[in-house]
Amino acid sequence: MAQHGIVIRGAREHNLKNIDVVIPRDKLVVITGLSGSGKSSLAFDTIYAEGQRRYVESLSAYARQFLEQMSKPDVDSIEGLSPAISIEQKTTSRNPRSTVGTITEIYDYLRLLFARIGHPYCYQCGKEITAQTVQQMVDRVLELPADTRLQILAPIVRGRKGEYRKELSDMKGKGFVRARIDGEIRELEGEIALDKNKKHTIEIVIDRIILKKPDCHPEFISGSQTMHGQEIPKQVRDDRTQVRDDRDEKLRRRLADSIEIALRISDGIVVINQIGGEDILFSERLACIDCGISYPEVTPRVFSFNSPHGACPDCDGLGIKIMHEDEEGEVCPSCRGNRLKKEALSVKIHGNSIVDVTKLSIKSAVHFFKTLRLSKREGFIGERILKEIRERLQFLSNVGLDYLTLDREASTLSGGEGQRIRLATQIGSSLVGVLYVLDEPSIGLHQRDNLKLINTLRDLVALGNTLVVVEHDRQTIESADHLVEFGPKAGDHGGEITFTGTIEEMKKSNCLTGQYLSGEKDITSTKQKQTHDNQGKIRLTGCTHHNLKNIDVDIPRNKLVVITGLSGSGKSSLAFDTIFAEGQRRYIESLSAYARQFLGAMHKPDVDEIEGLSPAISIDQKSRSNNPRSTVATITEIYDYLRVLYARVGKPHCLVCGREVRKHSNEEILGSVLTLVEAARKHQGPALKNPKGRAL
Repeated sequence: MAQHGIVIRGAREHNLKNIDVVIPRDKLVVITGLSGSGKSSLAFDTIYAEGQRRYVESLSAYARQFLEQMSKPDVDSIEGLSPAISIEQKTTSRNPRSTVGTITEIYDYLRLLFARIGHPYCYQCGKEITAQTVQQMVDRVLELPADTRLQILAPIVRGRKGEYRKELSDMKGKGFVRARIDGEIRELEGEIALDKNKKHTIEIVIDRIILKKPDCHPEFISGSQTMHGQEIPKQVRDDRTQVRDDRDEKLRRRLADSIEIALRISDGIVVINQIGGEDILFSERLACIDCGISYPEVTPRVFSFNSPHGACPDCDGLGIKIMHEDEEGEVCPSCRGNRLKKEALSVKIHGNSIVDVTKLSIKSAVHFFKTLRLSKREGFIGERILKEIRERLQFLSNVGLDYLTLDREASTLSGGEGQRIRLATQIGSSLVGVLYVLDEPSIGLHQRDNLKLINTLRDLVALGNTLVVVEHDRQTIESADHLVEFGPKAGDHGGEITFTGTIEEMKKSNCLTGQYLSGEKDITSTKQKQTHDNQGKIRLTGCTHHNLKNIDVDIPRNKLVVITGLSGSGKSSLAFDTIFAEGQRRYIESLSAYARQFLGAMHKPDVDEIEGLSPAISIDQKSRSNNPRSTVATITEIYDYLRVLYARVGKPHCLVCGREVRKHSNEEILGSVLTLVEAARKHQGPALKNPKGRAL
């Protein structure tokens, strides 16, 4: 049985009533039931906890010290258990540097892609910058027409004021005889006087070359074995071929030597002057020759806003500058909130920088990379990188997150969004034989996108994994291979398994969920009597936060108002990022400067005007505190009232005998002491004395 399922015997964690259950392997198993009936106690606190504990114990002692050790759950035995991964509804990260792109590792692949096939441009003049080897420069020169007359120049001064007598004298001493100064060829032997108040360009003439073709008949050059209708002897052909190859090799070697000399004395720049024609500029480094701006080597770390090699130095890669702790951060003017140095922002693929790509929604990014056309060389280099990016973007789209952007901060994600992102990441890892435990992955997801999520869960099962999902959603329950219901009620009255089986069997059973699925029971809504009169409305004008399209809306006060719509359609942008943010900001601003320093400042939302707004409280899907000292009582502040209550009316008791201990008056204490002294005197007699020898 253990080979075909996970067999659990005697589970007693939390409110579980010593239950036995079999979870089929390589299936989609949904655990449902009333809230507090024991679903999470079985799924997370028993199955996942034991699977994770066994995996950690299988590692070496050195590896275990870096991992959190989970305690053994209260269960008699679990057989057939695989290594377990938990995907819960908790906030992904509070780190302001974490984004959707970083936590899904898509940004890592983007950094690699831009470092390998990105084209750097000068951030000042906008011209493309290329770094070439000497061999590439020689090949480019040899592509020029035959009999082209060339001068190989080494620019030692480019558009700078000065006389440069020392520089010209040094070049003359190294054996160079000519230089092109401000476009005119001058002999270095003579006196050269330059106006120190004007800008000059000085280029040393390294070599003069004429590109000659082999002096052979065209028929021979084209590969013909005849000339004037007569066959050319093989030996002659071979000799002439050797002559041509020798001449080509000598010319290539001469060009390479001259270019290397020019690069050495001009700090990596060489000019090929076609006499009577245009100049060709080469650089062995990433530098804009016109602007004199050098660029670092393009590596993945150049695009990391978590590294000093790529982060904007003014905002340290955060995109905002905070002048004082009690003030809101402002968009950093140097990087305009893009977090990276201007050198990184100037590397582009098809005119798009890495920031341009991260600002795209997942849906738009899928289209961008699907239609991206690269050269043969770029395609060969970026093929595997693009495959990873495209797959991960598609996984995010499949779980209903195609509205998110890759630069969206992880701290702004809801619990459901964070869970689906981790789900998409796990699919991308392509693990096999793993037990996944999920906590209501459909929460916050519109019904239109629910089928995408279910198909994604099916993909994980198809890879050879087991999925245990705690869920209340009807569509997910009906898509399960196996169902487990807990009940009959919550808390101490729950912890029992009231049904196990398929969806067809559940609908025919008498269990609570089955009764609702079969239609025997339904949910009826009762409209309660209004207890408050209409007291105006909250009027919002010109809301443009995130994807809101300059909307105007009135929200009645003292009413239950529901905002619904597709995932990513703007619900949270209106409710949390506009209404709550502005209400909280106004409340904080009404406090004293001393009080404000202890509270986090809220950004002003993108809205023209909000009328009738009261102080606001947010109750969202953010996870509870990770502090091990936090409990339900401390979070709800019940424990604070209990402490006050016990301090005021509580009665202390003796730790040894358990009798009540009460506070005695001075007279009672004195009477007790005198009684003890009298008893001691009777017991000891006149010999009882104090340390100074006096009788007590």
